[in-house]
Amino acid sequence: MSAEVYLIYLLALAAFFATPPDTSQLLIISNALRHGVRRSLWTVAGDLSANTIQMTAAAFGLAAIIATSASVLVWVKWLGVAYLAWIGLQLILSKPRESGPSAAQSARPALLFRQGFLTSSANPFAVVFFGALFPQFIDPGAPILPQLLVLGGTYLVVDGGILIIWAALARQTLGRLTWMTGVWINRLSGCLMIAAATLLASRDLVAEGTAK
Repeated sequence: MSAEVYLIYLLALAAFFATPPDTSQLLIISNALRHGVRRSLWTVAGDLSANTIQMTAAAFGLAAIIATSASVLVWVKWLGVAYLAWIGLQLILSKPRESGPSAAQSARPALLFRQGFLTSSANPFAVVFFGALFPQFIDPGAPILPQLLVLGGTYLVVDGGILIIWAALARQTLGRLTWMTGVWINRLSGCLMIAAATLLASRDLVAEGTAK
């Protein structure tokens, strides 16, 4: 892969991420508000782990299978929608200044990791995306695996960096809003998760409408 091709790839990623917050970014903002940037890194790790699996699936040619049997995988997305909406409602209805075992459990690394992983996995068509994106920048005359590692690794670094930036910005903003404590943090976080669920659901409906 030449330097010129790699630069074009970076520009393509910049254009892809230059959009309003998506489901994963809304989730990381929510967790950063409630638990801080350091804790929310577990959510980033879960998101990137799901991306890694999706990239691997695309590399093994599963994109074509998913594209031809997408209806079978739609339930995965709707489970993700229900999961995010359920968490959001729990936060909105939670008691002010929640503390003790329940608050500690909500900040467990395993739970934060699972949230990031399931949210990213709720979009099975990401495999199709990676399967369509990577071939545009691969030189068939050169070894394929190193190029896939470079493309995939770059995507993970860019995606992870953007998620961390969102988390840091959210936390910094919260520090200036001294009135936003306790129940208001939970309500805002819950609304963000429901917004993420709505965004995920709307994308699925748009895809179904386009297919028709």
